[in-house]
Amino acid sequence: MGRSRYLRAVHPGPVGGLDPEAPEALLECLTGVSERIGRPAVLIAMDDLSAIAVSRVAPMLRERFRIPHQPDNLPARVADKAELSRLCARWDVPHPETVIPASGAEAAEAAWRLGLPVIAKWSRPWLLPSGADGLRSTMLVHTTAEARRLYERSAEAGSRLLLQRFLPAGPDTDWFFHGAFARGGHPLLAGSGRKELSWPVRTGLTAVGRWLPDPAVEEAGLRLAERLGYQGILDLDFRRDELGCFRLVDFNPRPGAQFRLFTDSAGLDVVQAMYLDLTGQQVPQPSGGPGRVFVAENYALLARLRGGSMPRRPAVVPADPAGPAAASASASSGPGPGAGADQRSVPERAPKRSAERGSVETAWFAADDLLPFLAMLGALLGRGAGKGVRVLRGVPEQGRRTALAVVRAPRQRGRNQTPTGSGGSTGSGGQAARPVPPEASAEPDELVSR
Repeated sequence: MGRSRYLRAVHPGPVGGLDPEAPEALLECLTGVSERIGRPAVLIAMDDLSAIAVSRVAPMLRERFRIPHQPDNLPARVADKAELSRLCARWDVPHPETVIPASGAEAAEAAWRLGLPVIAKWSRPWLLPSGADGLRSTMLVHTTAEARRLYERSAEAGSRLLLQRFLPAGPDTDWFFHGAFARGGHPLLAGSGRKELSWPVRTGLTAVGRWLPDPAVEEAGLRLAERLGYQGILDLDFRRDELGCFRLVDFNPRPGAQFRLFTDSAGLDVVQAMYLDLTGQQVPQPSGGPGRVFVAENYALLARLRGGSMPRRPAVVPADPAGPAAASASASSGPGPGAGADQRSVPERAPKRSAERGSVETAWFAADDLLPFLAMLGALLGRGAGKGVRVLRGVPEQGRRTALAVVRAPRQRGRNQTPTGSGGSTGSGGQAARPVPPEASAEPDELVSR
């Protein structure tokens, strides 16, 4: 992005990098940036670490920058996976079933009860040490022994371990919500969309996404913003479960990578709406937008090569020109339709036919600003050439020996035994919980390498 003709200046970050737990270096850095600019500027964090750190030094920067008002360490609270789970339960926002174990034995028991495989997350992923072997922010756990071993590394990870019920990916399961909000959680521009291709496949960033109004996703996003009194930009990730319920899986207190998808017919996006609000200007009423498609060219190509299909552009239901702000001043008054969303009760996944088709927003290519696209293309080809050379030399990137570990699920231990302890308890839904082996093995049941 440093090659864009629209970028006026690049300011170096804090010496030694950004540490949200010790933001003094960021405060010093931003003070210097402000002095070089010479007048108040709008400050919008573009990643979770920056959002958390900026919120902690914001009171000292009010005279230098226009910053969204986010008191009580709000970005860190919503980015904390354990706190997000608590907020969802408190405000009745659907969320994957989550357990926070207090011991290795509880971790093994919870993994068995939730049903293997399970998702393991660290509550505060920004505290993970860089380069730590086997510690990632989100992992898929296949055995109770693996869950136990992860828990035993909690001190090294720096935060609590969470185990969540695994929601399998599939067509029409991954959705997101973007919004820009004024004080009190008032929506300036908001909308929901569907992830149609991702990289890595089924688990990664949006390679192709579409702006599709969905009342359930939008109502959940608007309700969270209102209850939190959220001011700023947010990006929420949802996954639809087997019963069709959208469950919130992530809360990002900053713009998402695909934020330009949510651009109305006049060119207004969530960052521009936030800028106008922070500078005391009138934010225009959003008009149009649903049906637009976002394509990250590099990721879309990789996802397509791995077997994905590029989605067609279906006709969309004509949008309500009134937009979300006019339709719902607060989430509590009913399901929020999102930016430019149709307010009729027509399921968006089966829209009516219309001559109107959504435009395409590319992540890199712009006819009037080609250098970022060319730089991305050069980097993509360079990485591909590098991998090709390594393969031709017979030296795979991860070493000469490639092992495929196939781990069986535990051998139904305890299923035909009388449940003991918590393994025999009854869940909240009235069904008996899965029995837990009294002593989970410290190792997988079987490991086959080939």
